[in-house]
Amino acid sequence: MPPKELSFLTRVRESLSTLNPAERRLGEFVCDFPAELASYSASELATLAQVSNATVSRFVKRLGYENYEAARRHARVEKQSGSRLFLTGSVDSASVQSVEAHVAQGVANIESTFLGISEGQISAVAQSMLDARKVWVLGFRSSYPFASYLQWQMTQVVENIVALPGAGQTLGESLVSMTEQDMVVVFGLRRRVANMDAILELIKKNGAKLLYITDEGVAPLSSVTWHFRCQTLAPGPLFNHVAVMGVCHLLATRAIELAGSAGRARLRGIESFNDSLDEL
Repeated sequence: MPPKELSFLTRVRESLSTLNPAERRLGEFVCDFPAELASYSASELATLAQVSNATVSRFVKRLGYENYEAARRHARVEKQSGSRLFLTGSVDSASVQSVEAHVAQGVANIESTFLGISEGQISAVAQSMLDARKVWVLGFRSSYPFASYLQWQMTQVVENIVALPGAGQTLGESLVSMTEQDMVVVFGLRRRVANMDAILELIKKNGAKLLYITDEGVAPLSSVTWHFRCQTLAPGPLFNHVAVMGVCHLLATRAIELAGSAGRARLRGIESFNDSLDEL
């Protein structure tokens, strides 16, 4: 197995300039469609890339693997990490998925997601956000827009809520202020940052209630207060986040419902300021 810091695709990319023409053609093919190596035998990969079996053998040894199986095992590990490059095969690359296929998968994702989230859990999370001293919503990379969106929607009834990380800030500057009276929502969608486990541990040590929202690739966690697993399957090369948005929408709506008259008063105040400032 290659050193941990070098991913399978990194090894392929770094080797391209040193390969002969046939090996380079195979390397470029693997860079475009790494799922093929994770899924197929050496002879099947040779056929797809239009090279010989011997070229495949030389190629994996140049990458530093003992044999094809060792390379394939490493590619499978990387496939599980969630790289979008592993979602599309060469056979599918030229096809266009129908709108109906995308809609059907989105509906299936929502239904599957909410089979694992109870009515009571939604209400408990929403109430916890309303009761907290402060609500922190955290997300990195593709998760950050969801954190920002949930923070924006919840601001209508939750006065003290912030999305992390803020521009120019480190997490330490926020984590140091968290207390057991706070509520934290962490979005951990593929592909997660390497130190996500450490971040979760630090939040738990502070004693705050913690909702962890992930894709289905994360095994259920009992160590957090709540763990919502969203199905993100898609007919194309991108993850489908319809269910994630559904969770955000339901949490915000339930919080507004539970906020009652105090929430409605805040909403009226927001609208009054908007009208006075002629902003909308």
